[in-house]
Parts: sequence; structure tokens; C-alpha cells
Amino acid sequence: MEEATPSIPALTPDGYGTGGAEVEGPMKPQRFEVKSQRIRAEFLRRKAESPQRLERRLELSWSNWGFGIEELADSLRRLGKVGIGFVELHGNRYGPDLGYRAEETRRVLAGEGVRAAGVCGIFSPDCDPSSNRGLVRQRVIDYMRRNVDMAAELGGSYFLLIPGAVGRTQKIDDCEFERAVLTLRAGAEFLVERGIRGAVEPVRAAEVSLCHTVDDALALIAAIDHPGIQHVNGDTYHMLAEEPHLGEAVLKAGERMINLHISDSNRCALGDGSLDLDTLIMALYLIGFNREGCFVTPEPLGPGGDPYPAMYGKPDQAALDLMVQKTATYFREREEEVRSL
Repeated sequence: MEEATPSIPALTPDGYGTGGAEVEGPMKPQRFEVKSQRIRAEFLRRKAESPQRLERRLELSWSNWGFGIEELADSLRRLGKVGIGFVELHGNRYGPDLGYRAEETRRVLAGEGVRAAGVCGIFSPDCDPSSNRGLVRQRVIDYMRRNVDMAAELGGSYFLLIPGAVGRTQKIDDCEFERAVLTLRAGAEFLVERGIRGAVEPVRAAEVSLCHTVDDALALIAAIDHPGIQHVNGDTYHMLAEEPHLGEAVLKAGERMINLHISDSNRCALGDGSLDLDTLIMALYLIGFNREGCFVTPEPLGPGGDPYPAMYGKPDQAALDLMVQKTATYFREREEEVRSL
């Protein structure tokens, strides 16, 4: 005998199911909901006062290193099909004979009608700003120079920095922060010379040993104390793990945030998890993230402790096509809903 499928109570107008019982009013909101409601109220207030603030939409880019060993032209073609006009390029100049070549890459970008937003620095144990080995830290500085050059040559505006090795969660010693400061400060002059903005990305404790929150990133920036490194690169997956509230973290970063990696709560395509995308979009508009030079950059890498193996994966082009299409479509749908409030 088959078991009966349990029925789901209908929702009342306020969005809560009664479960068949009489209720006098809506449930008391949870703490994170109260914070989200405050962001919504401020968004509506500013929209009413200054509707011109919403005239420009948020700019979508895409971080391409998660596409694995795929040819750049194929990746750009995928983005162009869904109207994504920017790409965050893999910082793949690991040595003087490796990585994107300027003339060829400019030609590919122009051919597909996609522009470079910036360059995603890759910081592994081989390229660790906080390392206690001088040779490794010198390697970081050399790596920064090559990839900042690449950003400038290809028209990007930022270079993403992580102060410790992704995939190493145990600290080396108590001086990691100080060494990261000295290493990144030594490379920051290249950023100024080439007109590229250095952006520090906080990463969850399940992947790195230091700099996990927006507060941590701001403290690192203050300690580096250099005009070349003054910005923040957010990431919703890390923020969901480390911050009390996603929208409030965006507001705390404020105008220092120039790029935001985005994926759903399960680090998959937008719409496939439980991310409160509407509140996130409202917070981005509140900090003026719809200005030129700021990018919402999907990076749905899937869950796991070390995402870097995705760089070397053989791409499933049909799956990647679907992931990009779903993410871009859902983001724009929710942005329109927010803008029409």
C-alpha cells in the first residue's frame, strides 16, 4: 500500500502557512529578517528620494577560471550569448612564458564583444603572501607584477588579492598577517604604476587561515597603507559562512567594494539555492554599486574546501552553458523585481 503524500498548507496573504490552525497574526520575524527588512526600507526610501540612483543597472561579469582548460574564445562566446559583456580573467601568468598574451587575447576579446573587467589573482601554497619562506613571497611579488601588467594591457580595472594560500586552513605561525602586509605592500607599487586597483578578498575559514570577513579585509588594507590596495572583493559564498548578515556586510564594505563574486547558498548557479538575492541587490544599489567600474561576477564553483582544481578540469560545455544561462537570467529577473518595488 502506497503512503499518502503529505499535503502542504496553503500560504496566507502574509506568506505564512497556518498548518490548519487558527493564528492571530504573522509570526515574529527572525533576526536576519529584521536586518533584511531594514535594508528594504532604506532602499525604498532612497528610491523615492532619488530615483535617478537606479537608472543604471548592475553590471554582470563572469570569473572564467572556473571553466577549466576551455579555450577563452569558447568561454567568451558563452557569456555573449546571454548578454554578459565583461569577463574576470584568470590570472594565469604564473611565469614569463605562461598565461594570456596581450595581442592575441585582445583580438579574442574584441572578436566576441566581451571586455576585461579585471584579473582574478590565484594564491596557492606556491604563491602565498603570508608564507614564512622568502622565495615564495618573492614569487608572489613577481606574480603580481606579471598579472597587473596583464590587467592593464587588456583593459581591466582591478586585480584580486588573497593574503594567504587557498586550501591551507592551518596557520603557519603567529606572524602570517605581518608577512602578508609586507608582501602585498611590496607589490602594491605595480598597481599604482599601471593604474589598476588592488582588491582584497575575504575567504571563509574552511579555505584559508587568515582574512575571513569584511572587517578583516579592511584591517589588512589599513595595515598595508598603500594607495595601490584600497578596495574589497566580496564573495557571497564566503560571506554567508563568515558574516552575520550578507546585506549588512555589503553595506560595511561600502564604496571600497568594486567586485562581488556571487553564487547561490550552495555555491551553485543562482536560483538553485536559498540565497536572499533580493536583499543583496538592494544593498548593492545602496552603496552605489551600479556605478562604472563595479561588477557582479558569478563564480559558481560548487561546494568544497579547495576550489582551485576547477582550473584544470575538462569542461562540460553543455553544463556550463546551462549554469551561465540560469545564473544570468535569474539575476536579471530578481533585479527587475527589486527595481520595480
